[in-house]
Amino acid sequence: MPPENQTQTKPIDAESWAILKRFLPYLWPRDNPGLRRRIVIALMLVLLAKAVTLALPFAYKKAVDAMAGEVGEAAMLAMALVLAYGLGRFAGTAFDNLRNIVFERVGQEATRHLAEDVFRRLHRLSLRFHLSRRTGEVTKIIERGTKSIDSMLYFLLFNIAPTIIELVAVAVIFYLNFGWGLVAATAFTVVAYIVVTQRITEWRTHLRREMNDLDGTALSRAVDSLLNYETVKYFGAEHREEERYANSARAYSEAAIKSDASLGMLNIAQALITNLLMAGAMAYTVWGWSRGQLTVGDLVFVNTYLMQLFRPLDLLGFVYRTIRQGMVDMAQMFTLMDTEVEVADRPGAPALIVRRPTLAFENVRFGYEAERTILHDLSFEVPAGSHTAIVGPSGAGKSTIARLLFRFYDPWSGRILIDGQDISQVEQKSLRAAIGIVPQDSVLFNDTIGYNIAYGREGAGEEEIVRAARDAAILPFIEALPDGFETEVGERGLKLSGGEKQRVAIARALLKDPPILLLDEATSALDSRTEQGILATLDRVSEHRTTLAIAHRLSTIADADAILVLEHGRLAERGTHAELLCADGLYAEMWARQAVEREEA
Repeated sequence: MPPENQTQTKPIDAESWAILKRFLPYLWPRDNPGLRRRIVIALMLVLLAKAVTLALPFAYKKAVDAMAGEVGEAAMLAMALVLAYGLGRFAGTAFDNLRNIVFERVGQEATRHLAEDVFRRLHRLSLRFHLSRRTGEVTKIIERGTKSIDSMLYFLLFNIAPTIIELVAVAVIFYLNFGWGLVAATAFTVVAYIVVTQRITEWRTHLRREMNDLDGTALSRAVDSLLNYETVKYFGAEHREEERYANSARAYSEAAIKSDASLGMLNIAQALITNLLMAGAMAYTVWGWSRGQLTVGDLVFVNTYLMQLFRPLDLLGFVYRTIRQGMVDMAQMFTLMDTEVEVADRPGAPALIVRRPTLAFENVRFGYEAERTILHDLSFEVPAGSHTAIVGPSGAGKSTIARLLFRFYDPWSGRILIDGQDISQVEQKSLRAAIGIVPQDSVLFNDTIGYNIAYGREGAGEEEIVRAARDAAILPFIEALPDGFETEVGERGLKLSGGEKQRVAIARALLKDPPILLLDEATSALDSRTEQGILATLDRVSEHRTTLAIAHRLSTIADADAILVLEHGRLAERGTHAELLCADGLYAEMWARQAVEREEA
């Protein structure tokens, strides 16, 4: 049976804290003790900074009490306490920043490893996945997901844990100095603050997720439109594209307005709760002072502790929102990573060893969708060293053969053999190393001409690159350029003409020097003079390798050793050019039609 359009595992629930387990290995890498030491040192600095912060109000209280008495020796004590208070504030800031310096490498390494894992996974997903997803959307998911891990690591270690420590410490200090009443009021306020923050943040998370989806849609439409810039111009569709993008941007703007408004409501609710506690606690202290039970310093003492407590509490709301948003972003990214690999090597798959580059399809049946079969039990054989061509009307399955040969898909049934080895049982990397291709649509990297030619074989030398360019009849063009091989080709090679791009692709395939060469309309974008030169070159380099040519123009494959004629995914005819013309079948009809077109032209 054919696979579904895209097989995925069950999406990760962003509401579940189980997602934290997925990134803990990035926080505590087993193979890097140096990073683990940095985390321990950073945590020790956190404890030192928190200890200094908790000691500061005592110095402040005693300084105020000393100043409330008679001037004299108390002045020296107050001066010393004020200086100690200032030194303590500096020490707390210094410890915090040293902690950030120590931890920075941990966060960056975690982000880097996660980004590499995602990138590696995306390259292992099937062609079906990449054809069905928008590049801009996938890019945005990766960007948000990898960035979120750094902020989550930071907040979990340096905000949530220290805040819990400070809450416990303040409760103990308030109990020892003021009894259970102030402790209970503080505890009630903190619980109310957390509950309100959690409820409103859950609501905001839904709004934020909707905003992210709309943001991804707007970005994907913008990227898609810009990548197809020429097509937009051909059809004068600028207004259509602008309106389409504007609709997406408008929807995102409305979602962003709702999200920002909800943030304002959250801030108001948090301020109401914290300031009620502040007013109540200070009123209680003033009442105690009026009865002679507390001093003026106690008012400062309580105020300072609550102010110090409110700062992490205020930040706790932001931290919780950031972590929840990070979980949403990471859930999307991990769902992407968990997408099932449709075409995978079986465990222990051996490398393909090509001694005689024969190629065979045995009863291959395949289709991209379950409802539509492209190849119907197709069988044919290409002998080693031969030049075999595949022709047929559009939709006959010619390009599908190329995709199956590279194992971008696996057939529903049947086998594909190279040198007698089933390609589904061998390592994909070795399979693709044995096949070179010149595709019909030659897409180049946004780099130099030299880089794109050298991409054919890693580690190729300069002389080999020049020789491949010469054999592909593109060397004179390159030498005439001001920057030569260092000339930038632009995104997808759009700075070059179709023929120039195709010749770069031919040079790339020649540099790879594989035992099997696949030509998928390899000269479709060339003029007749250049085409004849390229065909002569291809004929020469094909002498000692197996060549499979997929062609639309029959004149380019008339000298092939064998021609396979496909119709509706079945092998309709087979023979040499002369034999097929004598048979007066589909091939002869196609040849006659193209001959008339050439005469009319």
